[in-house]
Amino acid sequence: MSGLQRFALALTIIGAINWGLIGLFRFDLVASIFGGQTSGLSRFIYTLVGLAGLINLGLLFKPDEEINFRRNPTSNP
Repeated sequence: MSGLQRFALALTIIGAINWGLIGLFRFDLVASIFGGQTSGLSRFIYTLVGLAGLINLGLLFKPDEEINFRRNPTSNP
């Protein structure tokens, strides 16, 4: 997994936690930290999280063998 994919995965996890907070408690953590849903910084964070989700979409279609091989290249499948 590349550094970009790891960063995108971290942003996707942050977005998922934020959505969980919105769903459970009606609390938008990103908006509360960065000045409301309509502030420029909040919108930038929302955009980054959305782009991270698109980047990680490729992980759904990556074969398991390729992922396992990259973790342990000396093993034979």
